[in-house]
Amino acid sequence: MALTGRTALLAALGSLPVGIWAPGWTGMLAVNAPLALACACDFALAAPVRRLRLTRSGDTSARLGESADVELTVTNPSGRPLRAELRDAWPPSSWQPGTEVTASRHHSTIPPGERRRLTTRLRPTRRGDHHADRVTIRSYGPLGLFTRQGSHQVPWTVRVLPPFASRKHLPSKLARLRELDGRTSVLIRGQGTEFDSLRDYVPGDDTRSIDWRATARQSTVAVRTWRPERDRHILLVLDTGRTSAGRVGDAPRLDASMDAALLLAALASRAGDRVDLLAYDRRVRALVQGRAAGEVLPSLVNALATLEPELIETDARGLTATALRTAPRSSLIVLLTSLDRAPVEEGLLPVLSRLTKRHTVLVASVADPHIEQMAKSRGTTEAVYDAAAAAQAQSERHRTAEQLTRRGVTVVDATPHELAPALADAYLSLKAAGRL
Repeated sequence: MALTGRTALLAALGSLPVGIWAPGWTGMLAVNAPLALACACDFALAAPVRRLRLTRSGDTSARLGESADVELTVTNPSGRPLRAELRDAWPPSSWQPGTEVTASRHHSTIPPGERRRLTTRLRPTRRGDHHADRVTIRSYGPLGLFTRQGSHQVPWTVRVLPPFASRKHLPSKLARLRELDGRTSVLIRGQGTEFDSLRDYVPGDDTRSIDWRATARQSTVAVRTWRPERDRHILLVLDTGRTSAGRVGDAPRLDASMDAALLLAALASRAGDRVDLLAYDRRVRALVQGRAAGEVLPSLVNALATLEPELIETDARGLTATALRTAPRSSLIVLLTSLDRAPVEEGLLPVLSRLTKRHTVLVASVADPHIEQMAKSRGTTEAVYDAAAAAQAQSERHRTAEQLTRRGVTVVDATPHELAPALADAYLSLKAAGRL
């Protein structure tokens, strides 16, 4: 229960004439006694809060940056009308900064025996599971002098999924994939290593593609056409150690790696390849295996929604052993990690041969665009020092990439906005070269 501002205002107004004409206990009692009686009547006529029945419905998931509507149904079983102010509490990250007060509060009047549906619109700013907190209800009497107040626990969870901003690149990558498969109208022979079909020879065809047995059975020269091999296994390995927590722009490196992994998974599943996911630092944080082509992307998005970087050093030996168990036969292992010199030289390089011996390895890393801007800065002493530091960082990064390349690893190093399409292009290049 609580007094309202109207009660305090009436008490203040009543104290003015008492202080001027009748100061003392008699005057105070003459003003406050009717006000107290009115408050008691107002409290008695207010609908009880504890007897209200509340249920939820609505969205259970939304992509980061999109809104989610959660409906709260309030039923008033009492014989008195409910004049209420409700606060539907959620974690602060469930709304854009500064919008929580207007988005979480509702005013409603519910007649006896009826119900009303209130909609809380969430616009989360972080990935993960957002759990509803309590619903606090303040029930007013008809005079608005006194209120009943109570809280109800009405559980509900909204899972905020990765935004998948790189989805816009998927049509162009699929078009290139169809070109590799030889299914477009362009006059090129399908590239790849898996036999597709026979067709008549035309001038300009590679004579090594002539099928002499088929030619002997017909009156024209037949050539084989090829396509990239299908049903290959791709293992996406996300490093969730401390280096993935570093922020590039306004988001951690892990978020850019997730976006690149989703685009590659969508492209590879359309190409007929099997895609698995492993997230690891010192233990397995997420594992998606054995999904059908139509289930790969939803499963990956759901698994990545609650994934957060851990402020611990990644165990490279444990990561390698887990990856080898997850991919027992020849596969493409895509390791999304950092190209910082110390973690690579001390952690990854000593165990890299275990991966490259059996698998094709591709390392993708998020580059900081601010470093490139610093390298170009000039004009002041401070800017020159910044440029020198940036050039040194870039040089160390290039040397690390060269060390990996010499060991047979394909390296993709790009800024957050360019990493996803660059990784997809690297996958298509490997497929076109017959390395998958």
